[in-house]
Amino acid sequence: MSHLMTTYGRLPVTFTHGDGAWLWDTDGKRYLDAVAGVAVNGLGHAHPRLVKAISEQAARLIHVSNLYQVAEQEALADHLCALSGLDAAFFCNSGAEANEAAIKLARLHAHNRGIHDPAIIVMERSFHGRTMATLTATGNPKAQAGFEPLVPGFIRVPYDDLEAVRRVAAEHANVVAILVEPIQGEGGIRVPAPLPTYLQGLRELCDAHGWLLMLDEVQTGIGRTGRWFGFQHTPVLPDVLTLAKGLGSGVPVGAIVARGAAATTFTPGKHGSTFGGNPLACVAALTTLQVMADDQLLAHAQNLGAWIVEAFRERIGGLAGVKQVRGLGLMIGVELDRPCGELVKTALARGMLINVTQDSVIRLVPPLVLTADDARELVDGVSRLVSEFLAQAD
Repeated sequence: MSHLMTTYGRLPVTFTHGDGAWLWDTDGKRYLDAVAGVAVNGLGHAHPRLVKAISEQAARLIHVSNLYQVAEQEALADHLCALSGLDAAFFCNSGAEANEAAIKLARLHAHNRGIHDPAIIVMERSFHGRTMATLTATGNPKAQAGFEPLVPGFIRVPYDDLEAVRRVAAEHANVVAILVEPIQGEGGIRVPAPLPTYLQGLRELCDAHGWLLMLDEVQTGIGRTGRWFGFQHTPVLPDVLTLAKGLGSGVPVGAIVARGAAATTFTPGKHGSTFGGNPLACVAALTTLQVMADDQLLAHAQNLGAWIVEAFRERIGGLAGVKQVRGLGLMIGVELDRPCGELVKTALARGMLINVTQDSVIRLVPPLVLTADDARELVDGVSRLVSEFLAQAD
């Protein structure tokens, strides 16, 4: 009998070790990993430079707390600000904590300006976390059910709909920020059409009304889309950027990075974290960023992801039942016209790890170290899965 709470519908497999984009289970069976810890393991499994860096840091110092200066944390903040063009960073442990901090920052920023009932615009089908504030910001009624009353102070609009945001601006004087994913991950790998137009439109609205533009890049950040951050596919610069997932390649670390007034809103005592930005987590993040730069993984993700999307479109894009193949970099979605959650177990039996979100979207977020041979195997395997599934349904 397990003493774990039943918070997860776990698949019947336990992994013992990994190498690159591959995992092995307790029976020695090998699996091609196109989930990567849900877009976390950008460097894949057991990357030698990351293993070495973590081991050496653990032998020196794991944790001291934020009562003291942490040299590794300061170095990581410098690095993220240089990559993003923003001014200051705060470190926590997860994407939910990063988004929670961004929400608190927006509210404090508003109160500092004399706005005592601030509202933040959020999107339908979004996902921002499972704390009470981030759960409220999340556009998923199923995830929210049973946790009411939710937190006030959010106004929801359809994703990729600038006109809806303009209507809110005309009707609500207390809006202080927009919180949005450049590409929705849990929402079904939904890419605005086109991304630059959408983010530029949001930036213009924020500038016109004095709002903060807060980009949730927990899933799109750290090279996932082929740039360091998803917003870098556009000329837009956010006021607040939230990060986690791929930042530590599996070591828990999250961050908010901000500029201008948002960068100086938090003052001592207004926010904090016991574990956030400890030496071990920061070394994992610094090593991740260094390996990505040295191995040119941004260009690799962009080029290989484009090849995968085109290969899927050629192989299965014309099948009745395939609505769309879409994505950017190694953040890829195959949307079907029917629920396809059963494909996760079928893929597992065939030695592939995939994920289905929004009931009908196959989400593929493999490690950024995925090789061309791995990519061909992934396209072949998923294409066969989809073709057989649709043929059986017909």
